[in-house]
Amino acid sequence: MKSSMNRREFLRSGVCSGTVVAIGYHVNSAAAADLKSPNEKLNIVAVGTGNRARADIDGVASENIVALCDVDANILGRAAENYSSARTYRDFRVMLEREAEKIDAVVIGTPDHSHAPDAAMALRLGKHVYCEKPLTHTVFEARTLAELAKKNRLVTQMGTQIHAGDNYRRVVELVQTGAIGKVREAHVWVSVSYGGARFTTGSPVPKQLDWDLWLGPAPERPYSEGVHPNYWRYFWNYGTGVLGDFGCHYMDLVHWALDLRHPTTIAAEGPPVDPVGTPPWLIVRYEYPARAELPPVKLTWYDGGRRPELLGELRDRHGKPLDWKSGQLFVGEEGMIISDYGRHMLLPADKFADYKRPESFIPKSVGHHREWIEAIKNCATTTCNFDYSGALVEAVLLGNVAYRSGQTIEWDAEHLTVRNSREAQQLIHKEYRKGWTL
Repeated sequence: MKSSMNRREFLRSGVCSGTVVAIGYHVNSAAAADLKSPNEKLNIVAVGTGNRARADIDGVASENIVALCDVDANILGRAAENYSSARTYRDFRVMLEREAEKIDAVVIGTPDHSHAPDAAMALRLGKHVYCEKPLTHTVFEARTLAELAKKNRLVTQMGTQIHAGDNYRRVVELVQTGAIGKVREAHVWVSVSYGGARFTTGSPVPKQLDWDLWLGPAPERPYSEGVHPNYWRYFWNYGTGVLGDFGCHYMDLVHWALDLRHPTTIAAEGPPVDPVGTPPWLIVRYEYPARAELPPVKLTWYDGGRRPELLGELRDRHGKPLDWKSGQLFVGEEGMIISDYGRHMLLPADKFADYKRPESFIPKSVGHHREWIEAIKNCATTTCNFDYSGALVEAVLLGNVAYRSGQTIEWDAEHLTVRNSREAQQLIHKEYRKGWTL
C-alpha cells in the first residue's frame, strides 16, 4: 500500500537504505517510490562557516541554507552576507535543537576535535550529515559515527573531495583490473609539515570569538593566540597533524583501489613525541590482512619531506627522475602505478608504452557535494559514506596512536582494542570536558 508520508516528512524520517556500495548509488526502490520530485530543495544548516567550511556551504548552495553557526562572529558575518535569509547561531547545540523540526541535513566544517560531537547530535536527531575530513579526532569517535549512521539509515559523506575526481577513478580501474598484477606493497607520501606548535598566554580573547565554545570538548585552557583560525591542526588537542589532514585524501586512493579497511599491525617513527604539538615528520607502516582473493598489503606513509627510497629509482619514458613531492605508489607483481591528485603513470614506462587501458567502469562523479544531495533525495548512498570513510579514518588515526604510544601496535578492529599496549589503548579515545558528550 502506498504511503501517505510526503517527501519532506520522508526525508526527515531518515528512512534510507543502509546498503553500502563502492561506487555509484544504491537506491532503496520501495522507499524511493514514495518520493516526490527530486527538484524539491533540502533544508540544510551548517556548523562552521570559514575556510574549508565556507567551500562546503557553497557546495550545497543549490539547496536552502536555513541556518549558519560559527563561534567567530566575524567569520559568521561574512558567510551570512551571502546567505542573508539564514538564521545565525554561535552554539551548534542550540541551532540543532531549535531547527530540528525544519531541517533535513547538516554540513560540518569545524576543527577536527569538534567534528564528532556535532555529527553525533545531528545523526541522533535523524539528520543526514556531510562532515569534513578527518571525520573525527579519535578512532572511537569514527566507529561511533559509522554505527549511528547505519543504525538510523542516514545518508552521509566525508569531505574528501578528491575522491570525486576522474584521476582517482582511472587509477582504481587500473589496479582492480590487474594492470600491474597483484599488489602487496604501497607507499603514500606528502611534503607538508605541521611541527613546532606552542601555546601562548596573556593575549586577550578577541571580542568576536567565543573561546569556550571553540574549545568545545577539548581541555579547558586560556586563549592561545594563533590557534584559531589557522594553526589548530598543529595541536594534538584540536587537530591530527599532517597524517590526519592529508592521509584521508592520499590513503583514500589506496584503500579504495585495494579494498582495504582495517590494518592489523601499525608501527610509526618520527622525532621525540611532543605532548602539545604534532610532529614535523612521520613514517607509519601499516600491515593489512588478505581480503577474499587479494593478498596482504604493506602500506607505508611518509610526511614532512620523507619519501620512499624506491621513488628515487623510478624514471619516466624520457629517463628523467620522478621527483613527485606528494603521491601514491602501487607496487604490483607486474609493474607499478604512481599517482597524485591529478595525474598517474604506469611503470616501467617502456613496458606500458602501448598498454590498452581497460574500459571505464566507474562513472564520472556528479560532484562530491552533489552526490550527497542526490543520495538524500533518492534514498541512496554515497562513495564516502561513514562506513567507508569511518574505516579509512580509523586506519589513518591509528598511525598517530602508534607514534604517540611509541609502540608497534596490534589492532583488533572488531573489538576496537589494541591487543598489546595499554598505553596505546588510552589513545583510542579521549575524555571530554564537562558539559560535552559524544
